Amino acid sequence: QVQLVESGGGLVQAGDSLRLSCAASGRALSNYNMGWFRQAPGKEREFVADISWSGTATSYADSVKGRFTISRDNAKNMVSLQMNMLKPEDTAVYYCAGAVSVVSKTAVYWGRGTQVTVSS
Repeated sequence: QVQLVESGGGLVQAGDSLRLSCAASGRALSNYNMGWFRQAPGKEREFVADISWSGTATSYADSVKGRFTISRDNAKNMVSLQMNMLKPEDTAVYYCAGAVSVVSKTAVYWGRGTQVTVSS
């Protein structure tokens, strides 16, 4: 089992930046592809970004490409999401995910989420 805990969410203005972090326990993250998903009010959870177990491959949703950067530190068992040029439509609960399928964009392990609110 892997336990994931997100941090770093908050209330910011459009154009600001935030950095989300995900700390893992239970097993080494280096065994898994990791990712971030988000769910806005009234919408389904959607894929944001993922990163391979080695950190050498990443992919992003079109809506965040060029603004968000996912990274990982396997030695610290952590995954991060740097979010720049935030827009009101980025407002959502952001979830860290473990054992992400790069094909289906589904995951086995989930954190409880952290709220990101972007005001216009």
